[in-house]
Amino acid sequence: MKLPLATLALLIAAPVAFAQEMTVTPAESRAGALGSPDFFTGTVLVAPVFGPEMGDVSAGEVTFFPGARAAWHTHPAGQKLVILSGTGWVQERGQPKQVVQAGDVVWCPPGVEHWHGATDTTSMTHFAFQQAVDGKNVTWGEHVTDAEYAAE
Repeated sequence: MKLPLATLALLIAAPVAFAQEMTVTPAESRAGALGSPDFFTGTVLVAPVFGPEMGDVSAGEVTFFPGARAAWHTHPAGQKLVILSGTGWVQERGQPKQVVQAGDVVWCPPGVEHWHGATDTTSMTHFAFQQAVDGKNVTWGEHVTDAEYAAE
């Protein structure tokens, strides 16, 4: 099979024409914000890791101070948590809470109601990855009560 010289030149040049430059986002430029009291109990800092450049997948770096936690919630496509530092708790509705520590990875399947946060005496930071379905990546429920949080 013979390709005309012009076609061959276009095939070789095409990747260069569509190439993009790598981007480094310094940590200090990822402005975090306090987590909304509508969705969190206690002091929680949320900083974006990436957003629209990854399509319908988003990620946040979330730091929970001692005693802080997310409200009950679900994700239509599930959620992956990567524990970066500290010790925390995760709990699926109707199941015992579990201890998570730096290096642990948690998978919350689609539609499974759960919460996650710090223990009562330690902070915990994680990356949270989730995919939007029909433009929505989380459905928030009621706050985790103090009794639910303290339960063994």
